[in-house]
Amino acid sequence: MQVGDKIPEILGRDQDGREIKASDYAGKKLVLYTYPKDNTSGCTAEACSLRDHRDQLRELGFEVLGVSKDSEASHKKFIEKQELNFPLIADTDTALLQALGAWGEKNMYGKKTMGTLRTTYLVDENGVITHIFTPKQIKTKEHAQQILDILK
Repeated sequence: MQVGDKIPEILGRDQDGREIKASDYAGKKLVLYTYPKDNTSGCTAEACSLRDHRDQLRELGFEVLGVSKDSEASHKKFIEKQELNFPLIADTDTALLQALGAWGEKNMYGKKTMGTLRTTYLVDENGVITHIFTPKQIKTKEHAQQILDILK
């Protein structure tokens, strides 16, 4: 996906098994971020950054929604442990990650694998992507501030 594209209508199921749709956020802006794995250092830093700045993002009309291929149960534990104040989508079959273009080849320690590419999509009230943060641009500990800086 790229700037100007509309996000898919069916986004997946959250930590409580509820189906989440783009239309659930109609009239609201969205920070839709993809991350590799619950309870890992970088992903925890990024989630906590967004948690800590959620009120500021909301003041600008944005809701936060995370996506990884972890299970609903894993997401539930991650949310409880980190006191996250936003839902996480369990994209276990990677359908949403693939549709977003956030699933691809990664190179870790010289070994090539397929996995989630840490990416953030800013989405307008109509479900259209207005900005994309690529994996190389995202600083996990400061990510919410990076988003706020773009919006100011």
